[in-house]
Amino acid sequence: MRSTPILALVPLLILPAPIPADDDGPVGLERRIPWEDSRVVGSPEPPLPYKTARAFPGLEGIEQPLAMFPEPGTDRLFLLQHLGSWAGPSRLLVVEDDQDARDPELLLEVNALSCGLAFHPDYEENGFIFLGMNGPDGGGRRGGPEKTTQAVRYTVDRETGTIDPDSRLLIIEWASNGHDGGDVAFGNDGMLYISSGDGSSGSDAHLTGQRIDDLLGSILRIDVDHPDAGRNYSVPPDNPFVDRPGARPEVWAYGLRNPWRLSFDAESGQLWAGNNGQDLWEQVYLVEKGANYGWSITEGMQIFQAQREQGPDPISPPAAEHHHSEARSLTGGRVYRGDRLPELVGTYLYGDWSTGKVWGIEVEDDRVARNRELVDTPFNITGFGTDHDGELYVIDHVSGFHRLEPTTAADLPPHPFPTLLSETGLFDSVAEHTKHPAALPYDVAAPGWNDGASMERFAAFPGLERIEQKPQKNAGGAWSLPNGSVLVQTLSLDVLDEEGNPAKTRIETRLMNRQQGEWTGYSYRWNAEQTDAELVPSSGDIALLEVPDPEASGGVREQAWRFPARTECLVCHSRAAGFVLGFSPLQLDRTHDYEGVEADQLRTFEHIGLFEGDLPERKADRPRLVDPYDDSADREARVRSYLHVNCSTCHVNEGGGNSRMEMALTTPARRMGLIGEEPMHTKFEIPDAKIVLPGDPERSILYQRISRRLTGQMPPLMSTEVDREAVGLIAEWIRSLPPSE
Repeated sequence: MRSTPILALVPLLILPAPIPADDDGPVGLERRIPWEDSRVVGSPEPPLPYKTARAFPGLEGIEQPLAMFPEPGTDRLFLLQHLGSWAGPSRLLVVEDDQDARDPELLLEVNALSCGLAFHPDYEENGFIFLGMNGPDGGGRRGGPEKTTQAVRYTVDRETGTIDPDSRLLIIEWASNGHDGGDVAFGNDGMLYISSGDGSSGSDAHLTGQRIDDLLGSILRIDVDHPDAGRNYSVPPDNPFVDRPGARPEVWAYGLRNPWRLSFDAESGQLWAGNNGQDLWEQVYLVEKGANYGWSITEGMQIFQAQREQGPDPISPPAAEHHHSEARSLTGGRVYRGDRLPELVGTYLYGDWSTGKVWGIEVEDDRVARNRELVDTPFNITGFGTDHDGELYVIDHVSGFHRLEPTTAADLPPHPFPTLLSETGLFDSVAEHTKHPAALPYDVAAPGWNDGASMERFAAFPGLERIEQKPQKNAGGAWSLPNGSVLVQTLSLDVLDEEGNPAKTRIETRLMNRQQGEWTGYSYRWNAEQTDAELVPSSGDIALLEVPDPEASGGVREQAWRFPARTECLVCHSRAAGFVLGFSPLQLDRTHDYEGVEADQLRTFEHIGLFEGDLPERKADRPRLVDPYDDSADREARVRSYLHVNCSTCHVNEGGGNSRMEMALTTPARRMGLIGEEPMHTKFEIPDAKIVLPGDPERSILYQRISRRLTGQMPPLMSTEVDREAVGLIAEWIRSLPPSE
């Protein structure tokens, strides 16, 4: 019987019936036991040198602060605040430069997102301030005004210290509705520098990153003191592209996706920019005249879309780049010039919105000499501010303003991070692999490929804390698990024992742990006696195992087992995928054997009060995962489930796979970007190859990638073994597809 093509997949994924409404069936657990024995706290790494302490406690109530600036010639601080969801309006507030300051005064409100402010070099005489903004609020919608990024001048009255909104003077603007940049800074040369994003919400949708004939994706440099006739600025004659035919002469550097935060260090004259990456990398740039920073051919120095046309200049590297395993939305910062922390003087501090980490770059002879992590905070970092003494503050979108202080012994956890599995508080008996009584066992509907290993899973949640039902736009549809949660996976393989007989052997136990709103992965390697497991180094490890294989010579072969580096865990457990993969609504939608009682997992967890509120009703036509290795299930359902669990963590909207494929089960088939699509990367020298070429697996890049290891393999990390059963399944499915029209 001929299989149905993928374009008809969605109806076929309505697999058998949900629990009837009039017969809910049994539950597997009667009640929750509080878990109060966790020792998975802190980090196995050496303590970071700094912690944070609240600053300006009287300003804690300021909603969504963005920036702080000392007003020249006064004892006042200017604060930028935004209201709403990354749109507008925005407010400019003023307070005294005093740790006891409170009751900020409103200076100005604008109908746009204002993310940057710069004082004119002669501010004490002319009162000019410049705001970088994007708007209007609500702009860019059907029937509404076009959204633009602007640099706007206002005048602060030198006697009253107030701003007349009618003093507004538009300096420059351009259409932008997405990655907008919009920060402003004056250099030591008296010129105004402005950051500009690529203007889209996709992967450089307008292909502007490598162009110099527009103002997008760039750092601009203009002269606001000597305007040309008919406009409120002029172009400095020493700008790098003044004499390039067709170029916008305002451009100073280009090839940037979304430079969020621009700052000048007056002492060194250096211009710094933090740049938001797309799929996998975040960047910091020490901006140089005429430089091309690669977007969207590269993301930092990593290839992004190699086939796109490069601009007229070679690609320059960033000063620093961070993988999305440690940074996911970079916030540029400031060079420290205060007195409280003399060891940091001259260091450029910057952070990350998503992970709350703060790093410091030291520069010698215009080169990066050192870059180190300084503090890991629970903050959503929107900016860094300074006071009149040059002291630096980390700005949290929720709680306001914080300063750095050295870490002391009193700041360390009460016990060291567990280096043995038996020290974690997760097990009643590690040797017997008996979980703690409060831990909750679970199964997944669609197991992923783990190089042939079987897996046992359970979850532990602190006390009786509950899971917040906060749906996210990711492959699995996730919840928000409480801080202190630990998800546990133990992987086992048949390995030859000392007598040469195959025996099921525990190889590795992996933990996913949530602290301070962030997830971190840890691996423990089981000893030969199977009595305990030891924490794997942060760089990962490898083991060579003898495993039975009837197809190998002598029936035995050597298998390399990869223990993941901690940063590798967050490649798959990514923001785009919702961090948590197995413990998710789609994967838990199945039964589990609770010591002889087969019961629905979601209903059981709801019954014991694991969730805040009731779970949404599960409709009969909901999409459901199936076991890809269950040959009694529908082939298309197996294929979609395999792609979901093994591929969609990267190949999802705004994920780490930049091939425009979306593999999630919930993605409509027409939007998956598979059938008959051109590969955006290698074709392995296969003529007329497609991602999936109906009827021809050998010319389908999807089939080629899962059929190989090392160069070009998928999944790209951890796996050293080809999933032969899945290769056969994908081949059968491709052969069954009717030819493209």
